[in-house]
Amino acid sequence: MARIKLDLHDIYNDSKSIDKALLEAFEEAIEKKIREIEIIPGKGSGQLRKKVHRFLQLPHIKPLYHRIENDSKNHGRLFVYFKF
Repeated sequence: MARIKLDLHDIYNDSKSIDKALLEAFEEAIEKKIREIEIIPGKGSGQLRKKVHRFLQLPHIKPLYHRIENDSKNHGRLFVYFKF
C-alpha cells in the first residue's frame, strides 16, 4: 500500500513551511488517492506535534481525512488515513 511520509524535523522552526508541507502532502494524497500519510513531528517538546494537530483540526482540512492514529510504539509519529 502506498504511503506518503512527511518528516518535519528539517523545518521544525518554520511555521509557514510546516503548513505548506502538510498541505502539499494532503493535496498529493487526495490527487493520487493515497490512503495514508505518515507524519513525523518527532518527540521533542511536543510543540511541533501540537502544531500538526492544530492543522488537522482546521475546518477546511478536517473533512478531508477519515481518522488519525498515533503510533503506539513511537509517540514521535502519527498516521492520517483517507477513505476514497
